[in-house]
Amino acid sequence: MDLNYIRNFCIIAHIDHGKTTLSDRLLHMTGAISDREMQEQLLDSMDLERERGITIKSHPVTMMYTAANGEKYELNLIDTPGHVDFSYEVSRSLHACEGALLVIDAAQGVEAQTVANMHLALRQNLEIIPVINKIDLPHANLERTLMQLEEILAIPAETAILTSAKEGTGIKDILEAVVHRVPPPKLTGAPSFQALGYDSFYDTYKGVVNLVRVFNGELKTGQQAKFIHSNKTYEIKEVGGFNPKPVQRPALYPGETGYIIANIKSPLDIKMGDTITDPKNPSPSLPGFQETRPMVFSGIYPINTADYERLKINLAKLQLNDPAFVFQSESSVALGFGFRCGFLGLLHLEIVQERLRREYDMDIIATYPSVVYEVLTTDGEVREIDNPTFMPEPNYIEEIREPVVKAFVICPNDDIGDLMNLIMEKRGTIIHTETLDTQRIMLTCRIPLSEILIDFHDRIKSITHGYGSMDYQQDGYENSDMVKLDMLVNGEPVDAFSCIVHKEKAPARGRALAAKLKEVIPQQQFMVAIQAAVGQKVIARETVRAFRKDVTAKCYGGDITRKRKLLEKQKEGKKRMKAVGSIEIPQSAFVEVLKA
Repeated sequence: MDLNYIRNFCIIAHIDHGKTTLSDRLLHMTGAISDREMQEQLLDSMDLERERGITIKSHPVTMMYTAANGEKYELNLIDTPGHVDFSYEVSRSLHACEGALLVIDAAQGVEAQTVANMHLALRQNLEIIPVINKIDLPHANLERTLMQLEEILAIPAETAILTSAKEGTGIKDILEAVVHRVPPPKLTGAPSFQALGYDSFYDTYKGVVNLVRVFNGELKTGQQAKFIHSNKTYEIKEVGGFNPKPVQRPALYPGETGYIIANIKSPLDIKMGDTITDPKNPSPSLPGFQETRPMVFSGIYPINTADYERLKINLAKLQLNDPAFVFQSESSVALGFGFRCGFLGLLHLEIVQERLRREYDMDIIATYPSVVYEVLTTDGEVREIDNPTFMPEPNYIEEIREPVVKAFVICPNDDIGDLMNLIMEKRGTIIHTETLDTQRIMLTCRIPLSEILIDFHDRIKSITHGYGSMDYQQDGYENSDMVKLDMLVNGEPVDAFSCIVHKEKAPARGRALAAKLKEVIPQQQFMVAIQAAVGQKVIARETVRAFRKDVTAKCYGGDITRKRKLLEKQKEGKKRMKAVGSIEIPQSAFVEVLKA
């Protein structure tokens, strides 16, 4: 098709502002899907996405639309995730487009990730079309949302399109705006074909399926294609597009999006954001590629050790669908063989674990999440530590630097005091506050990444009654007073429960872990001490009481010394038992503690 009649655009928004519902309406309006096929969250193919109402993967689709001027246009849409953990997924999709629909909920207004995603789009010089969605809601505040659009995002209010994706209002206006406001694709002038592989997924029968946007030349079956960053060459076996199901085509032409299938067997052979070109006459690399750096690490182990190989294969398949996820083998004395996995954030970690359980039917156990610390040793070496097991002894450590993020929290004016207390409790410092409108304020703060891992987002939501939102970006490392907290059971350290915490928070965390372990470790014939220790210093202790046999039951009279003699004999036996006895912590105990 002529380049002038092609439009590539994506939908960006804060989580839960109605991106997926809007994409469903666009598909229905352009006839890409019939009334019979129509269902809610059509592009969210995973059960997990439907259940949680979030988009985890980008979904491309091609629509044919006859505009008001009578011309027929090919519209290529990419529905992107909204959560901050998947921002690399969003940035790759933006590189494949010329325009973006910026969706804002009329009831919620501009949120933290609306701002972050808009800046990502501006960096790619995309044409931004603001869409005010959910105008049918009784508590929608159009006036306030349009004012925020001008004041916070500096977009003229008159350019916004008012819609209700649920009711189908304003969908025609969006399609007309895409046709008239999004520029057509331009050729890059490269010497040979040039395409951006912005995403991929694994098909059991066909192997790796690459989602591509063609910038120059054309992709056909039988061509040799070189992946520049992976430095590998493959023969293209099939090309096609999505509308919204995969449809085979003879070729993909400049400006079009679709998929290619080459004989790529292994998930590890390609990189996301890679440039695909002719091996004989290669074109230069396209922007949009970056090596992803995981921010959060956790150990994933099979509950049944015989499943180790199966877990390894399934993690490799997941890694293909999700290039930001990394893993490597590790072993633990307590949990056996498993994998150290890296994630972009806590939601990402949760999604990967859930997908392993559902899609691959794996019984897994995950260790406490940690971040990457920089440890400067006394001999001047800087080590990156993501696993507490590899932490050097305290006398060899000069300083420990922890990763810090710059967080942007948007909240109602009434909740600013409680939120400031939460940020200080999490060892954060507030850089500045900015009034957005009469009702909301934005706090910019620096906060250690380890502190926002577990419950920070949930606490913001509960303090602000669901009206608060947060976005964050990496902001380097800073020196901090961190210590390694070990859990000792009967004097033996259990590596699965070790973690790196701030010195001030170590006693509270130690007490909580010891109390939980006391509940789940079964009673023995002797008393079991559960201790939390930092180095050689014990900071918390709980005791699992021993089973006690009533050895004095057969004494039915006589001198008290007879009873004492039997009790002393029992005491000696218990002492000897404790000296030679070892504690077998059951797998269920690990599961219980690590869940908590």
